[in-house]
Amino acid sequence: MKIKSLGILTALSIMVIGANANAGLYVGGTYGYGGYTIFADDNDISKSAQSYGGVLGLDISIFRIEGEYSYLDSDNYSMNTGFLNAYLKLPIPVVKPYIGAGVGYMFDSKYEPSKDISIDIEDTMAYQGMLGITLDLPIVPFNIDVEGRALYVPDMIEIAGKESDMLQYEGRVKLRYVF
Repeated sequence: MKIKSLGILTALSIMVIGANANAGLYVGGTYGYGGYTIFADDNDISKSAQSYGGVLGLDISIFRIEGEYSYLDSDNYSMNTGFLNAYLKLPIPVVKPYIGAGVGYMFDSKYEPSKDISIDIEDTMAYQGMLGITLDLPIVPFNIDVEGRALYVPDMIEIAGKESDMLQYEGRVKLRYVF
């Protein structure tokens, strides 16, 4: 069994088991804005970027697990990512601080350094860390997450014969509907 299939099966199993343990299943949408840096020796490339995405997850007392899809867009690159994220949160009413990490995959991406050149980027692993707060509104079934996040993609693209890493950082807002 491939590791991707095993990861998906494990995530679904946790969600099904957790759904029976007084947990909240949720779906949501995200929007983020920030920037990115491609580390290319002495010629680092930095620009602004934004992201859009969707999440499906399970919220259990002090932790949360979710699957996430994001589309990241900038002047000269576009990237699709899929992540499995885990969060640890403080069980405080209304405002809940949290910290999280995610492991995922970058796919179907393009880098366009100029209008005449378009480079397909190879699919690769990606990692991210998150720090934020959840506004848990007691009357409505929506939660609002406000977070800072950093996405790291090692060996994303080859520039001048060397593999170059990317760091994408942003502020993100996530609206989640809890069933």
